[in-house]
Parts: sequence; C-alpha cells; structure tokens
Amino acid sequence: MSLEGKIAFVTGASMPKGIGKTTALTLARMGADVAVSGFNHLEGAQAVVDEIKAMGRRAFAVRMDGRDDANVLKAFDAIKSELGPVSILVNNAALMGHNITIAKTTTAEWDNEVKICLNSAFYCIKAAWADMCANKWGRVVNMTSVAGVLGGFGQTSYGGAKAGLIALAKSTALEGARFNITANCVLIGISATDGYDLLPQPVREKVEKKTAIGRPAAPQEIADAVAFAVSSGYMTGATVNMMGGLDLFVL
Repeated sequence: MSLEGKIAFVTGASMPKGIGKTTALTLARMGADVAVSGFNHLEGAQAVVDEIKAMGRRAFAVRMDGRDDANVLKAFDAIKSELGPVSILVNNAALMGHNITIAKTTTAEWDNEVKICLNSAFYCIKAAWADMCANKWGRVVNMTSVAGVLGGFGQTSYGGAKAGLIALAKSTALEGARFNITANCVLIGISATDGYDLLPQPVREKVEKKTAIGRPAAPQEIADAVAFAVSSGYMTGATVNMMGGLDLFVL
C-alpha cells in the first residue's frame, strides 16, 4: 500500500538501532512524510529526519515529553504546522526504567513509567483524534510487550502499562470505526535494539532459548508488522504477535 499524502508520527524514534527509527524509515519508504520525537536524544531523532529527507520525503523532528499532555499538544501543533495533520500514529515511546519487585518500587517510579508508556499514548491519540475524524481516515498502532500479556518479575509498572496499551487500542478501534480509523497493537517479545545490547550475554542467551525461533527479532521485522497494520483498512482492535514463539511452551 502506498502511503503517499499521509503524515506519520512515530514517537520515541531517536535510538540508532531502535524500532522507532526503523519504523519511521519504513513508513517513509512507503510514501509517507514522517515526524519523529525524541526527548533525551533529540539529536538521534534529527539523524532519522536527515535519512528520510535523503529519500525525498518531508520529515520533522520534535522534542516531546509524553508525560505532559500540554507538551504533547504543543508537539502536534508543531508537526501540523510543518507537515500537516497526523494521520498515522505509532505510539512507540517507552521506558523500562527499573526491574525491581513491588516491595521496592516507589510510587514515583510507578507513575513515571506508566506516564511514559501508557499516558503518552492516550495523549497522542487524543491530540490526533479531531483531525483523523474530520478527514475520515486514521491509523493508530500501539507498541506493546510480552510483559503486557505474560507479566514479568520486577516489571509491574512496565507490564501494567503495556497491558493497558492493548485495551487502549481496542477501545480506540471501537470509537474510531465509524470514522475509518483503525487501531491495533504490535506485540514484541525480544528485539535486537540498543537496549537489548545492554543486557548481559547470559541473560540474552537465556531468553533467546525460551523463544521458538531462538533469536531476537530484527527491528525491521517489527517495522514490517507496523507497516502491515497501517496498510489494512479492515484489521482493527487486533494484536499482531511478533514474539517469535516466546509465549509458547518451549522445552
């Protein structure tokens, strides 16, 4: 499907080996003009913009703090002024800032992680909603995680937020259907991103052995799933499983 004439916004697209960057480049190759956000690494988002512009597409990088609804609205206003109204939204920004038990998790840590992973997605959907409804076309993709469907020891805030993204997409799909707006999730197990590289080798080997495929997904494989989701006008409220069999019983 050609995305010519569409404006895509991929949040959290500033890391060199990140899913956000790969997704942004993939959507640009499909014909979309693309906005990307960064917060701590805006220079990385700008590097993505440079790559997209080299393809002959329009692109724009914006610094956005997804925890703050006013800041999100400001970012969407800037994107609309530069490129036009967002018609494809990929909620990719996330943080797994700690990996500790319930007893040791502070309220502040819980709040921060949920705001970045879940609240930000709602703020972005709400910011894009009026234009999507007015134009009778929209695509929303929430990037969720194995922790959101299987849980994770020490991942109460991250897992809870990622589970919330699935329900958020389903509700968005129901409300958006009459406006030709679809909303889906892409469910990720492990992927060879910058963050994955930081894990100790024994940890990586252990989790890879739990997948049926026996390896992490390449970021491009995840981006291809996003491309499929935004290309479909009929699939909505669905969760595309990209866990490589991590949720299967593997001996």
